[in-house]
Amino acid sequence: MHAEEAVVGMLVIEGTYRVTGARPDGDSVRFYPADPAQWDLVPGPHRVQRNRTGGAQLRLDGIDTLETHYIPAHGREMHQPPPFADEAADALTTWLGFTGVERDAHGTVTASEPAQAPGFILTRGADLHGRCVAMAGRGPAPGPSGQQHFVDAALLQQTANFAQLADGLAYPTYYTKLFVDLRAAMTAAVQEARTAANGLWPVDLTASGAKIDGLASLTESAVVLPKLFRRLADYLVLGAGDPSLAGFKAFLDQRPDRVLIVSKGQFTTLSTVVEVADQTVRMTEPPENLVFEER
Repeated sequence: MHAEEAVVGMLVIEGTYRVTGARPDGDSVRFYPADPAQWDLVPGPHRVQRNRTGGAQLRLDGIDTLETHYIPAHGREMHQPPPFADEAADALTTWLGFTGVERDAHGTVTASEPAQAPGFILTRGADLHGRCVAMAGRGPAPGPSGQQHFVDAALLQQTANFAQLADGLAYPTYYTKLFVDLRAAMTAAVQEARTAANGLWPVDLTASGAKIDGLASLTESAVVLPKLFRRLADYLVLGAGDPSLAGFKAFLDQRPDRVLIVSKGQFTTLSTVVEVADQTVRMTEPPENLVFEER
């Protein structure tokens, strides 16, 4: 291990989380900096998109929870199996300090206690959609807001990102900006959660294979890596009612999903780690062995 890998610098921003009027899920929530101008300090090619009062949507770095409201291109809103998707969403708001969270039929939070919860984020950039990719912490920040702070595994373990993985409520979904040491700590949490049969792991079908005979089976019974779910949803909607998965791998090749297989040190495309046999689809590599290229 190189010395520079042991600790890494990330931008600290202190502020509050707010959930009322929004639809937070297990890996995304709205954050309001104490000083909204600090959004302009977030590095990278993409700017953080914020609302009139300075709030912006976070994408929790390194994790992906089951979808509660995914909208494919030209399709209707859909979800992954609700018990696990909803449990991850509830776990995040609880961890951040909210109680009495009430939602309407569409999943929008109509009330919560308190109205806002103090916390901080650690970030190195925003994604293509303007969401700040971050580690989410609660309470006082570990360093001055608006400045860089070294982040090690001990600090990572104080974030919602780590908690969701440790409780088995999130899949690891790594991108190239996530530092190696932090990725290793997250992977250890994933493997411990899987061994302990925590959360969704006892019913996960990502590696064993999910039989998909249409959108109903995908949304109601197939507990799989959310990225795989999203690609399957996009493909099936494009098929306009045709449930055949015969063209799914070719569909994946049309998308810019480049991925590093960590154990092989090889960059490839998502289709090479997906196997389709009849109507059953599975991934041939565990999600923690993959690192996706950020666009």
